[in-house]
Amino acid sequence: MTVTGKREAPPPLFLRWLGRTPMARWEAVSFYLMISPWVIGFFTFIAYPMVRSFYLAFTRYNLKTPPKWVGLDNFVKMFTNDDLFWQSFKVTTLYVLGSVPAGTLFALLVAMILAQQLRGVNFWRTIYFMPTMVSGVAVAVMWTYLLNPEFGLVNQVLDLVGIKGPGWIASTTWALPSLIMMSWWSIGGQMVIYLAGLKGIPRELYEAAEIDGAGEWAKFRHVTVPMLSPTIFFNLVLGLIGAFQVFEGPLVLTEGGPNNATLTYVLNLYNQAFRFINFGYASAMAWFLFAVIMAMTLLVIRSSALWVYYEAEAK
Repeated sequence: MTVTGKREAPPPLFLRWLGRTPMARWEAVSFYLMISPWVIGFFTFIAYPMVRSFYLAFTRYNLKTPPKWVGLDNFVKMFTNDDLFWQSFKVTTLYVLGSVPAGTLFALLVAMILAQQLRGVNFWRTIYFMPTMVSGVAVAVMWTYLLNPEFGLVNQVLDLVGIKGPGWIASTTWALPSLIMMSWWSIGGQMVIYLAGLKGIPRELYEAAEIDGAGEWAKFRHVTVPMLSPTIFFNLVLGLIGAFQVFEGPLVLTEGGPNNATLTYVLNLYNQAFRFINFGYASAMAWFLFAVIMAMTLLVIRSSALWVYYEAEAK
């Protein structure tokens, strides 16, 4: 402190550096060396591409000529003069509505079954988790053979019970449901998270509910769901973000067909960028998708106050 009571200015950075002990200086150098790969990677592969794509969203750019500033023309075209944009947005919205809620409930149901002390339960946990370890392209190729309308295994099984199988990925009616059904197969990641959440619910709560005369449904509704609601919230947010960005399945399975029935938003974005070489318009589409995902995520987060229960807050 000075005589007037004002706080003295801190010494320059290099003086503070020199004032440290050799060990402290070495620890600081080690720290920055250790985080430098992540920092360099972040600015090189995440921050710079994001800033660059934001600039390109307001330009016309095809790699052959320098970017030409066009202002909001890309967004105007997107909303007023591009039927494929609205078709891909509709397909993606239907995919999200079909895959996320049902996938979340299915993963919870499987987790509750596999949380029981059953014979061979570890084997079944492994079986359900294995699809998440497989490449998305490999999974799509496998489903191409399963859902082939002529020689696919699914239709062969249906023929054995006297049911004429639909066209699946070759049908404009069944192509999108086929993609949604394929997404339900890869619920292993959510299932494992639900298993961890179920194991964390105190057994005393179920015992107290049984003393009060609660049945299985009442225990599920008043104990399991509230205690598991933070886990459901977590899986729901990640599921929404992932579903809006679905890409490998439609690309490998149908390439967006038939008749654009499975043209998802990211697949349309990919076509604009790497098939039509329209990087400015593709960047505008990418930032619109970012805004949609951000809005949906914030909506779910804001709604969590109504249905997510945190025991620590209750105390």
